[in-house]
Amino acid sequence: MGSLFTSSQLVVYVLVLQTLFASSSLLKTNYGFSSNSDYISAIGDPGMKNPNVRVGFEAWNFCNEVGFEAPQMGSPRLADCADLYCNNILTDSLGGAPLGNGRKCEVRHKVNESDNSLGTGDKFPVTDFESFTDPDLFAVEKELYLGSLCEVHESTKPWQFWMIMLKNGNFDKNTTLCPENGRKVSKIVTGRNFPCFGEGCMNQPLVYHNYSRLVYLGDQMVSLMGGFNGTYDLDANISKGIGKNSFFSVSWQKNLSTGSWIFSNTLTTSAKYPWLMLYLRSDATKGFNGGYHYNGSGVMNKLPESPNFKVKLTLDVKREGGSNSQFYLLDIGSCWKNNGKPCDGDVLTDVTRYSEMIINPATTSWCRPDNLVSCPPYHVSPTGEIIYRNETSRFPYSAYHLYCCPGNAEYLEKPYDICDPYSNPQAQELVQILPHPEWAVHGYPEKKGDGWIGDPRTWELDVGALSNRLYFYQDPGTPRARRVWSSINVGTEIYVSRAGETAEWSVSCVTIMSTAEVVVNLGSDADPTNMNVEELTQLVAQRFAPYLLVESVKEQIFAPRSPLKPPRPTWPDPDLPRLAIRLISTINSWVSASLPPPTRFATPGGSGSGSSSSLWMNMSSYNLTALTSYRFLY
Repeated sequence: MGSLFTSSQLVVYVLVLQTLFASSSLLKTNYGFSSNSDYISAIGDPGMKNPNVRVGFEAWNFCNEVGFEAPQMGSPRLADCADLYCNNILTDSLGGAPLGNGRKCEVRHKVNESDNSLGTGDKFPVTDFESFTDPDLFAVEKELYLGSLCEVHESTKPWQFWMIMLKNGNFDKNTTLCPENGRKVSKIVTGRNFPCFGEGCMNQPLVYHNYSRLVYLGDQMVSLMGGFNGTYDLDANISKGIGKNSFFSVSWQKNLSTGSWIFSNTLTTSAKYPWLMLYLRSDATKGFNGGYHYNGSGVMNKLPESPNFKVKLTLDVKREGGSNSQFYLLDIGSCWKNNGKPCDGDVLTDVTRYSEMIINPATTSWCRPDNLVSCPPYHVSPTGEIIYRNETSRFPYSAYHLYCCPGNAEYLEKPYDICDPYSNPQAQELVQILPHPEWAVHGYPEKKGDGWIGDPRTWELDVGALSNRLYFYQDPGTPRARRVWSSINVGTEIYVSRAGETAEWSVSCVTIMSTAEVVVNLGSDADPTNMNVEELTQLVAQRFAPYLLVESVKEQIFAPRSPLKPPRPTWPDPDLPRLAIRLISTINSWVSASLPPPTRFATPGGSGSGSSSSLWMNMSSYNLTALTSYRFLY
C-alpha cells in the first residue's frame, strides 16, 4: 500500500480527526454499556447493526467434522450475504431504507446458489481455493471461500459473518469417524452410552435456504429478511409439516427500533435424533475457533482476553426444549495446551476449553459434596480467595452444573472425570456453571429462573472477569495460559431427550467489547506513512494521536518503511502521563466550546511549533520514544 500523505499532512490530518472525534463515540464509545469506561469493539458488527446481511451456516457431526454429506445437499457450509441498495444509496444506520421520492430498492447477493451447493470434489470458481475429496477438508476450504465472498472491509480488520452452528449428537461406536482425545483409533472401546439408531445415524441434515429478500415495513421503510431451516430425517418432507421429525429453523430480520438484527431460532429433537445443538456464534475471523481445529471465518476481529472484555446481548426464551435443554446464556470457547502455550493445530496436545452458563431452571447441580468428581478442584471467590471442593461449608457447589478434565492431562487431582473424548477433534475441558450469587457480581443471573421464559432481558456480562476466575487445568509449574477466547456463542443443547422436544428463542443486540486496557504498539507492520484513512482512524481511536504531535516521536515513526524497534515500555519522565492527559483534555475543551484548535497545534513542525506555549514546549522537550510501545490505562 502506498503512502497517502506526507509527514506533515498526516500529522495535520490526525489532529483534525482528534478534534472531530475527541468528544464523540469513536474515542469514548460505550456501545450501550452502562459503564462510562472506554471500550473497543471486538467484532466487526457491534450491536448487530450492520444494515446488510452477513450470515454463515455450518453443520457438524458428533466430533465437529462432516464425515458424510447429505444427499443432494453439498458440503454443509452455506452463507447468506446480501446488501440492500436504494437508488445506489446504502441503507441507514437502523438497517432500513426510507422510501418516497421515487426511490427504488434492490438486494444484491454476494453468494449465489452455485456457491452454496458446492460439494466434495467440486472445483471452486477461483483458483485461490483448493478442492478436496475428503469431506472434512473440503468443508474447511468451502467456509474460507464463502468468507472471501462475504468479507466486509470497512475497518482495518475485515470480518466475514455471524455463524449459525448446528450439531448432531448421535455417535455410532461401530465407526471410527471420531478420534479419541485427538488420536485416531481402529476401534471404539468405551463404556459410555451415546444415542444412535444404527448405521447412518451421524448424517448431516437437509438444509433449505430462504435467501434474504426485500421486506416492506409499512409504507415508508424497507429492509431484508431471510433464513435457513431443515431436518436430520433424510426421508422427511417438512413442507407438509414437521410431524415427529427433527427440525431446525433460524431466521433474521431487522428491529427498526434498535437497528439490530433479530435472530429467531427453533430446534426440535426426535426419537432418531434426541441430542441436537443450535447456536449463534461469534467466531474469530481467522485461526482456530472454539471446537474447530481448522482456519475459520467469523465476525470477531479482535480476540477478547480475560479479564478485559464484556458481552452485551438481548435474549428472549419462548420455549424451553424440555428439562434436558442446556440453554446457554453464553458459551465461550478457546484452545490452549496443558503447558499453557497456545494451540498450534496438533490435536494430540491441543485442548479445547469451554465455559457455559446454563439458565434452564430444570438443570441441576451435579457438583455436590457427595459427588466431588463433577466439581473443579477449587473455586475462586470474587475477592480472589481459593476455596477447595472438600471445604463443604464454603464451596459453592450449586454454582456449578459439572466440571470435567481433558483426557490428555497427566497430573490430575483425584477424584476426577474425563470429558467425553469423542465429541471434539481433540481433548476438551468443560466448566458448566449455573445462576448463582457468585456469578451475579459479573452481571450473570443470580438465581434460577432469571432470564427464562417470560423474562426476556438485555444482559451486560463481565465475561472477562468471570472467565478469569474459573479453574482450568494446567500442568504443575507451567506459566498460566493467556485466556484468549475465539468463540462466543448463544443457544441450546437439547441433551438426549426422551421424546421430541422443541426449544424456541430469539437473540439480538450482541456486542463484544474489550475493556480497560488499550495496547499501543507500532511496529513494522503498522507504519503510519503506509496507512489509509480507515487505518488512521483506528489509530486515532486507540488514542495514539496526541503523541504524534511531538517532533521526537514524529521523526522516528515517519521514517518510510523503517520498522520501529521500541525500547522498554517505560515513561521517560513521571510528568509525561499527566501532560498527555492534559493535552487530551485541552483538545476536548476545544470541541466542547466549539472552538477551532489553536494555531500553535495546527501545523506541528511549522511556524506554530515555535510557540511559547508551556504545554507544547513541555511536550516537545521530552524524548517520547517509549510511547511507541506502551500499555496505557485510561
